[in-house]
Amino acid sequence: MNCTSCGKGLLKPSFIEGQFRSHTCTHCNGHWILIEDFAAWKERNPNFAFADNISFEADATDTKKALICPVSGVIMRKFRISSSTDHRIDYSAPVGGIWLDAGEWELLKEEGLAGTLNAVVTQQWQNQIREQSTKQNFSDIYADKFGADTYTKVKELRTWLNSQPQKADLRAYLMAEDPYSAEK
Repeated sequence: MNCTSCGKGLLKPSFIEGQFRSHTCTHCNGHWILIEDFAAWKERNPNFAFADNISFEADATDTKKALICPVSGVIMRKFRISSSTDHRIDYSAPVGGIWLDAGEWELLKEEGLAGTLNAVVTQQWQNQIREQSTKQNFSDIYADKFGADTYTKVKELRTWLNSQPQKADLRAYLMAEDPYSAEK
């Protein structure tokens, strides 16, 4: 098979960290992994944990262009790996294969996601990332708008208020222009 990313190298059979099958490009060092190979390996090795204390010095390359599946010839979808990074991996649904550009395996390990590679391409995982990203975006907006110290205090107040049995009455009290007046 020819490399889907660089188009220069060949995909040669290999093993990632000597653990599960992949095909590695002879030119760009990207990896083609079949989810079924990873899942079968994971099932046989349920207690295996990839080292997460790696020194990650090289940046993972992230192919911005759409890649073509080396097996089926269809365009692969890009999936974010976590809410803490915009990095994306490429997935071929018809084949169940993942393309990892050079350095992306190390990035997955750094993010603590190497053992859940098969989960990253699920809709549930992607929905969770979108939800976390949305929350972080709102948090950033509030911190910018209120200032970091004020935002921290108002979050504490909100947490306290939501734990109170009479929270509706407490909110009404706080929101009233003059809580001691019988008028509007």
